[in-house]
Amino acid sequence: MKLPDALEMAVRTDPGMVRSHNEDAVFADAGLGIAILADGMGGYNAGEVASGMATTLLATNFSRFVPTLTTKLAGIGDIDFAERHIADEVAAANSAIFNAAQSQPQYAGMGTTLVLAWFHNNQMNVAHLGDSRLYRLRNERFEQLTKDHSLLQEQLDSGMITPEEARYSQNRNLVTRALGVDPEVETEIHAHDVQVGDTYLLCSDGLNDMVDDEEIALTLQTLGGNLALVAEQLVQMANDNGGRDNISVILVKVRGDYASPSGWWQKLLAGLK
Repeated sequence: MKLPDALEMAVRTDPGMVRSHNEDAVFADAGLGIAILADGMGGYNAGEVASGMATTLLATNFSRFVPTLTTKLAGIGDIDFAERHIADEVAAANSAIFNAAQSQPQYAGMGTTLVLAWFHNNQMNVAHLGDSRLYRLRNERFEQLTKDHSLLQEQLDSGMITPEEARYSQNRNLVTRALGVDPEVETEIHAHDVQVGDTYLLCSDGLNDMVDDEEIALTLQTLGGNLALVAEQLVQMANDNGGRDNISVILVKVRGDYASPSGWWQKLLAGLK
């Protein structure tokens, strides 16, 4: 099955109840198998610039790259190659944002979180920086696949605070990695197998700071047949609970198998050696 038929995506972003403008940026394209979410940070409008640059640059480059590759291969079969490509593209976006911040005083210090999912050949590569997250619902099990790059997560890992204390911590929004803040960035990238029936959720912390994982899971399980409705409901729940930050969600439902025809990838690699 081709990607546009195998994947269903729904996107929703909202400024929330407190912020005057939205510094989140999102991109999703089932035909490319790409979902990108960024939560910007910085001075007046700078966060909005950083997140917008991140999603635009990455979406543009993947839009050029993926069709060219899949025309030849009808898919991608090499995990290492995929991870290298993601790392290179994120590094290029990081440099662009950092250089813009250095050259324009009004953007000094801007940066953005990032979570990017690339679906190909019945697998998914995930890249992330900061505290935007990716979750998976599989056979009624709801699981966070990314681990926050944040001071709060470091305090949890070291045992300094308990999960209950973390819920009320003042350090919830202090990230330890972000895109565009430093000249170079260490992107965390992992590969996961994908099964038909899986639902994936990419979100900014405006959702998971306002809504417990258990409530998010229940909403996915209850309304999962209608992704657009799930996206609307998640944003509404966050706003009902205070909406203290921008809220963005991307939902991806795997409707069918999208394996690459065997042999193409190996033949190309052999030809390049």
